[in-house]
Amino acid sequence: MPSNIVVLSGAGISAESGLQTFRDSGGLWEGHRVEDVATPEAFANNPGKVQYFYNLRRRQLQSPEVQCNAAHSALADFERRWPGEFCLVTQNVDDLHQRAGSRRVLPMHGELLRSRCSACAALATCTIDLDQHSRCESCNSIGTLRPHVVWFGEMPLYMDEIEQALAACDLFVSIGTSAAVYPAAGFTQIARSVGARTVELNLEPGHTAALFDESAYGAATNIVPQYFSGLLAQAPR
Repeated sequence: MPSNIVVLSGAGISAESGLQTFRDSGGLWEGHRVEDVATPEAFANNPGKVQYFYNLRRRQLQSPEVQCNAAHSALADFERRWPGEFCLVTQNVDDLHQRAGSRRVLPMHGELLRSRCSACAALATCTIDLDQHSRCESCNSIGTLRPHVVWFGEMPLYMDEIEQALAACDLFVSIGTSAAVYPAAGFTQIARSVGARTVELNLEPGHTAALFDESAYGAATNIVPQYFSGLLAQAPR
């Protein structure tokens, strides 16, 4: 039985909550080049366009139609009941894991419902639209607030904590991610290098499917509760 578990979640776990997944044909990013809305250069060149794009995403996340689903709830329940170590790393910028009750969450790509000031680096809860006239409450600067989201070309967050968790884990589970972008694409290899068992739970095989010892494919709301309830059934009493 494993005693130290690391889970990586991606956009696929939130798709059934009504959030469009990154780069899907019908997704929210459709019609927007990454270079135009998700890079520091885009924000410097056209902050209004970038803010508008993330304002739409923030509004959608807070709409009544978007709620945590059975996969989010299964992970939160597992964390509460698991007797060993558990760390949830997410590539998602939504707050659905936290809404479901997950406690140790490392949002490596940031959080959509927070802002960051480019002038003083202050973080703040953000549930409203931002624009070039928004004022930072910490330093009083105007036009310096941006979404607390990691853009392409920027370093993901919590990397030290993530690498420490991976180095100590004996089970690594990847959920709802294609594992196409580094550094997350390398997490499976890190886990394997320390002898951890690796599991992929996804709608379909990802780019690194051959690296996993075990896999299950289907809707996250079906396969995630099933897999983690099975782990709990094997846990020592």
